[in-house]
Parts: sequence; structure tokens; C-alpha cells
Amino acid sequence: MAFVAPLPVPTHSAAAARRPLTHRRHAVVAVAAPSRSTPTTKPAVTHPMTLTEKLLARGAEKPFVKPGDNVWVNVDALMTHDVCGPPTFGIFKREFGDDAKVWDRNRVIIIPDHYIFTEDKRANRNVDTLRQFATEQDIKYFYDIKDLSNFRANPDYKGVCHIALAQEGHTRSGEILFGTDSHTCNAGAFGMFATGIGNTDAGFILGTGKLLVKVPQTMRFEMNGNMPDYLLAKDLILNIIGDIGVGGATYRAMEFAGSTIGDLSMEERMTLCNMAVEAGGKNGLIAADHRTEAYLAARGSKPTEIFHTDEEASFYADYKYNVADLEPVVAKPHSPDNRALAKECSDVRIDRCYIGSCTGGKTEDFLAAARVLQGRKVAVPTFLVPATQKVYEDVETLRINGETLKDIFYNAGCIALGDPGCAACLGGPSDTFARLNEPLVCVSTTNRNFPGRMGDKEGQIYLASPYTTAASAVTGYVTDPREVYDFDANKRHPTETLAD
Repeated sequence: MAFVAPLPVPTHSAAAARRPLTHRRHAVVAVAAPSRSTPTTKPAVTHPMTLTEKLLARGAEKPFVKPGDNVWVNVDALMTHDVCGPPTFGIFKREFGDDAKVWDRNRVIIIPDHYIFTEDKRANRNVDTLRQFATEQDIKYFYDIKDLSNFRANPDYKGVCHIALAQEGHTRSGEILFGTDSHTCNAGAFGMFATGIGNTDAGFILGTGKLLVKVPQTMRFEMNGNMPDYLLAKDLILNIIGDIGVGGATYRAMEFAGSTIGDLSMEERMTLCNMAVEAGGKNGLIAADHRTEAYLAARGSKPTEIFHTDEEASFYADYKYNVADLEPVVAKPHSPDNRALAKECSDVRIDRCYIGSCTGGKTEDFLAAARVLQGRKVAVPTFLVPATQKVYEDVETLRINGETLKDIFYNAGCIALGDPGCAACLGGPSDTFARLNEPLVCVSTTNRNFPGRMGDKEGQIYLASPYTTAASAVTGYVTDPREVYDFDANKRHPTETLAD
């Protein structure tokens, strides 16, 4: 059971927020958005709503909803994978009949990704079950894999479901997405309501296309200021989780806003929203903007509808950060809220580093790691697992200073690229690439560091950004990336601009 931390009083200073919890007062607070003057030509908002409330109101076909309401919503998309798909299909057939058809074959997305490249027969059987169901139901979006010896021989196979959903244009602003995976909140980066659900709820959706949802309260995290060159979105979310605790946002929406968020790429926004669940959040989300529309357009998709939080909307809590005050951080074992500055852990000797997962295995995550590793050698085994086939191709082809990312990693002494997928993020069968099969200390770009999460129950996982992980790989200790790389003191070089 996760420890539910008391909610700290929102502050106007991130530096103050980082003081030890024992030195801060705690209280459960409800903070309303500050009142603002409204032009007389602008019509008054009768029922001001947050972004999450507007999304659920649309899904419920209601003019407005408020926190605490229980509403039936129409589901725009349901995603499942090889771990939860088989039991979900079993529940669907049990409740609706062996010959029942799903409510909409074009809105069900099946993505094998978790336990794929393994000789474990049970894991292989799960993928067979997905294939059988997809065939029976004529599912349009089934990203199959048959040849496990060569992932490239499977043109439909994608990799990690959350990144594949975005890359294939399934994350459309304004819609409602449910998935049988807790990190489905990743898609909230596109201005949609996206959250993880259990197999029973998923089975019900398969038969009806609807789900009963309790409207969550919203916590806003407004981040402004010039983001230092040495920080990444992973540092931002680990700071937030460190402030509010792993239970600080339980069944609440975490809305990220502010000028800093507007400057982030879509992949960095995904990192923020992905880990909302690590604070107990029902969902994490960011309002769609021109970056969102451009990302979708490049993938042949477009927003269904774009919503923004009303100025008069109320929040359960309203946090404000000046990102210039933040520093690289890690989450020490064994909880995502066990935050410490990376430089405070410089005496921790490590056994390996891991760069991968839905949180840290995207193209820009590898660009960031390559930036630090170029021209350097790793001191510990460093495993690299691209999230999807597309990311794998990017690692092979994108260049920094004329050198491909793959060559940068090879010359640095990293382990050869693993097949795209979840790999060791969830542990998996014993033959899973990079799994901790003994009690090792690992710095990882993944999202959870609970005991046994990456394999051995005695393993110790330090969650960190790609910059911090790469720097730690170079020294063999948990390392602040500023100790290894000379970052630009005058301006930030966004990850999406690092390639030649």
C-alpha cells in the first residue's frame, strides 16, 4: 500500500517547497484560482470548469460537470496490451457472450509490448490470445508481432503502448482514452482525458463503449521562468512528486500549465503526464496548443476539440514554480517521492544504468543521453531500450556533430541496443533484456522504483532524467549532470533541437 503523504501548503517559491518536509507546515488546502478582470465584451462563464471537467462534460454530453459528480461518459478509444488484454477479453465474453462483438472495432487499440522478447511460454501465449481476439473481432488497430527473433520482420509491431499511441495518431485532443495500464495518463499531454483502468472496466467498455466516472478535483502546477539547460521534464515531475508525495494527488487531475510548459516539446510533456499516476493522480494533462496540433498533423491526425481551463475555475490546490530555482534530482529507493538532489547522492556507487521505457525511452531521451555521452566512456554497463521501432530507427539515423546516436553509444561502451518494448521496466521473465536478476544498484530513466520493479526484490533503483542517468554512467556513481557536461549557462538547448 502506498504511503499517503499530507499535502503541503502551496508556495510561490520552488526553493521553499524543496525544504525538508519536517521543516514545513502541512495542511489539506483548497485554493481557488485568483480572480481576474474580464473584458466587458467577453460573455460571463456561468459554470467555470477546469480542462478535465470540460473533457468529461463533453464525454457525458452535459453542459457542465463538477468535482464529485458521477457521470457516464462515451469512450473515444480503449487500449489494452499483452498483460491485461487476455483477462479483459475473458471478462467481456463472460458478461456479454462468446459471440458478442465489441462496441466499435475502430476504437479498440491492441498493442503487445510488455513481455515480448522472451522464451517464456506463458508470455508468448498472451500474444497469441491478443491475435485470436483481434481476428475474431476484426480489430482495425492491432499492432501484431509474430517473429520474435527479428522485430524488424514485423512491420505492424510498434513497441511501448503509450509512445505508440502518440506516434500512430491515436492521442487526439478533446477525447477520452482509457487503457488497461496505469501510465495511460501519458496521453494527457495532448489535451485529452486519459487514465488507466482495470480489466473489469475495460471488459465493460468493450461491450458498451461507456464507463461511469467520478469527476476528479483538479490540482494545477504552474511552471514559469527560463528552464536551465541542464534540466529535463523528468526533473520537473520528480520535484513535484517529491513535494506532494505518492498520495498527494490521489484521484485528482494534475494539470500542468505555465510558460515553461508551453515551451516544452510533446515528448517532454508526455514525460510529465506519464508520471502523474506516481503521485496517485487520476490523470495528468496539458492544454493543447500549436505544438500539439503540429505533432498530430505530422502523423495524419488532428484534435477532435481543444479545451482550456476557464480563468474563473477553482482548484483543489494551485502550485507555482520558478523552474530556474530547480536542480537535477533523483528519486532514491524505494519510492518515486523519495527525492534528493543528484549532487547529494554523489557517494552512491552504482552497478548499471538503464535508458528506456515510456518515460525515458523516447527519441528525445536518447538525444539527451547522447549529448552527455558523446566523446566519453561509461564506467558501468549501460543498457539502452528504445520505446518503439520508430525510436530505434531514430537512434540509428539521427546525428549529433555528424555522429549517429547509435555510434555515440557504441563508442561510449554502452550495451548494444535492446529490442523496442518495455523490457526491464516491469521486470518480466528472467530472460528479459537488462532485467535485474541480482541485487544491483541501477540509475534508470523509468518511472517506478518499488522493490522488485525491475526484477530482484533487493535491487535499488534511482529514478533520474536522461542527463543524470548518462552522467552517472560515466562516473559509476549517482552524478549531477553538470559535473560531467558543460551545459550552456545562457540558454537552454531543447532536446528536440539537439540533432544536426
